[in-house]
Amino acid sequence: MVSLNSFSQDLIARQAPIDRKLKSVDSLVLQKQIRVEQSMYPAFDIYPSWNTTSVHVYGDAIIPDKYTIDLTGFCMPTEHTRINDIFGYRPRRRRAHYGLDIKVYIGDTIRAAFDGKIRVVANQGRRGYGKYVVIRHDNGLETIYGHLSKQLVGVDQLVKAGEPIGLGGNTGRSTGSHLHFETRFLGIAIDPALMFDFEKQDIVADTYTFEKKVKNTNGSASRSDLFYKVKRGDTLSKIAARQGTTVSKLCRLNRITTKTVLRPGQVLRCS
Repeated sequence: MVSLNSFSQDLIARQAPIDRKLKSVDSLVLQKQIRVEQSMYPAFDIYPSWNTTSVHVYGDAIIPDKYTIDLTGFCMPTEHTRINDIFGYRPRRRRAHYGLDIKVYIGDTIRAAFDGKIRVVANQGRRGYGKYVVIRHDNGLETIYGHLSKQLVGVDQLVKAGEPIGLGGNTGRSTGSHLHFETRFLGIAIDPALMFDFEKQDIVADTYTFEKKVKNTNGSASRSDLFYKVKRGDTLSKIAARQGTTVSKLCRLNRITTKTVLRPGQVLRCS
């Protein structure tokens, strides 16, 4: 029995380095596989899917409370600096505008803002974006380039920052040639002006910290929400108090006055 126990212990002792070596090999294989998948699908660790047909496909995504987005290695999508329309609610058209409209001319080169992979190349005809491109980037952002006259890339193509991806145009719901440029994180639109300074042709900072917007338990918007949908009986003072802002700021952001009649279902920008 003593001899058998001794033999078993010797066998286990000799096997241990082999097990460690096998685990090391398995770990290296796994790491290599993860790197391959990450190169195939940028931001693989946070995005739940790779859809090549639609912009808005992340309704079931797990949104982190906070996420730091690296903005270094950028390229401005166009050399033009004039902003035709800003991010936010459009009172005149009664709908939200989820990007910036930058004045470009038909045929101007539009470039990828960061390294990434082309997720969508589509044409909405006379609706919405017209001819557009969606790119997912390694830093977690997705950028959208709308109203193009021509797309120069294909789905699943890898691109570098600064690489031409389309030509400026006037397709879709557009009243003049311009680039509609959006920045999104897991489908959530972020004001591009918080990251890009088109006038200076530079980024605002090396990083941007995304913070999750939280809903109150009663379903109303939290103080940090960007927009608020008007309910029956709401007044500007009630909305301002609920959203943690002021009536004057609400009026300025939405280009209204204190005498403006609010309509149920109307969306107001709050910050």
